[in-house]
Amino acid sequence: MSKTSTRVPAASVLYDAPGPRARNRYRLFGVLSLLGVAGLLWYAFTALDDNGQFDPQLWDAFQYNTVQQWILEGLLATLKAFGLAALFSLTLGSLLATGQLSDHRPVRWLCVSFVQFFRAMPLLILIVALYYAFFAKEPMWALVLGLTLYNGSVQAEIIRSGVNAVPRGQAEAAYALGMRKTQVMAGILVPQAVRSMLPSMIGQLVVTLKDTSLGFIITYQELLFIGKKIASQPLNAAGFPYIPVVLVIGPIYILLCLLLTALARWIEARGRRGANRRTSAAA
Repeated sequence: MSKTSTRVPAASVLYDAPGPRARNRYRLFGVLSLLGVAGLLWYAFTALDDNGQFDPQLWDAFQYNTVQQWILEGLLATLKAFGLAALFSLTLGSLLATGQLSDHRPVRWLCVSFVQFFRAMPLLILIVALYYAFFAKEPMWALVLGLTLYNGSVQAEIIRSGVNAVPRGQAEAAYALGMRKTQVMAGILVPQAVRSMLPSMIGQLVVTLKDTSLGFIITYQELLFIGKKIASQPLNAAGFPYIPVVLVIGPIYILLCLLLTALARWIEARGRRGANRRTSAAA
């Protein structure tokens, strides 16, 4: 005689597994949420359509060589600011992380204070202050320096946390062999920490890339500034091309971030393959 077994949902330590009624309620809430989101999207679409934002004539601006050249120059300006800020922030973050891990108390306190101050400072205020105080004629350097100070402080915390996450026995074994602290850091701790902190470091670089858009506040002609410049010019009776500009400029930012994320995944996978080969060779 066969017994019919009824599968009971496994209970969690934190909460009881939902029963049939609860699951039905969750499904109902999910459907209602999707309908609400769809309704909001439809309302936004109809409101923009009533204002003529989907008029085909609004796309005519992107047919001109001048506008295409503006977008290209804005993209290059964005990449230039990001490249400099990424290089300087990683360098500054490495130096600050080294200082925070120093055995010299004054150096450690100075670096910790520096990191905590610039991490707490709103980035927009920092960029504007640098612009009006020092770089009124060179807005790019106000943007780059502001991004460097803020993101360098964040990178310093990422690097410091990654080094501290390495098991303490690794450093103790190296010291027992007579290695100096510089040798331990460069040869033992940092190479092992890189694999764990690389995703966070790349993630912060993505934030740095997106934050270059703050340059439009100080008239640095990066991609967002160019987009605002195009959108502020009316196209005859069609009006201002706000939505077309968003639909052109937005995907460019998204594509840049996706490319940077893909690069991070490739570097991380390459590092794992190299570590596996070294482990196999040692075995």
